[in-house]
Amino acid sequence: MEDIPGLLHRAPIGVRWRDLDAFNHVNNSSYLTYLEEARLQWLSHVPGWYDENAVPVLAASSLNYRAPIGWPAELAVELFCERVGNSSLTIAHRIVDAGDRHLLYSDGNVVLVWMNPRDGKPVPLPAAIRKAGERTLAD
Repeated sequence: MEDIPGLLHRAPIGVRWRDLDAFNHVNNSSYLTYLEEARLQWLSHVPGWYDENAVPVLAASSLNYRAPIGWPAELAVELFCERVGNSSLTIAHRIVDAGDRHLLYSDGNVVLVWMNPRDGKPVPLPAAIRKAGERTLAD
């Protein structure tokens, strides 16, 4: 795999038959599931990404549909850090063909905010998340 500047994570995703809609391409809602899976794969590799006082919640999501995805298909979801805030992280995403990352199916971004689950108030980003984001911004 080529070196991709700024890459946080590249998640392989296989299109499932159940992801298709009546027009025989991946339903728009499945794109969100692919993005969620990629974020969870990335977070599982970042020790200390949450604790009982700080959990991430999705605050905003932007998704541009660039090309339909058919079946069968092997995809890759690429995640990049766009911005590191005090309590939030903006992650850019691209859904591409696993064998040809220039075949773009979708792009956009999400904002994750870390909050205290007891009171719902924002808390500072965990150190490991801040470090991961700032490291990729420097690429």
